[in-house]
Amino acid sequence: MSALLTENQMAEALKPLGGWSHKDKALVKRFQFKTYMDGIRFVELIAVEAEARDHHPDILIRYCEVVAFLSTHSAGGVTQRDVDLAKAIDTIRVYP
Repeated sequence: MSALLTENQMAEALKPLGGWSHKDKALVKRFQFKTYMDGIRFVELIAVEAEARDHHPDILIRYCEVVAFLSTHSAGGVTQRDVDLAKAIDTIRVYP
């Protein structure tokens, strides 16, 4: 099992993660898209990355908005696995 990040580790991890915040034992970020289908394509690309890492986020889809919640459920909060997935998600680009 992965170890939970301390408050200091969390603060350091968030510095390079633009737009991510720590809320309710998860890393959270909202993404806006021009169309609903752009958001769906983005979620599909997140799913491919998550499956490859065997680390699956909670995802909320609201029309042109996607909210990703990253938490290591087995550890009860945020671990390095979540930080690594957040970095990978930030590299995903959706082009119509």
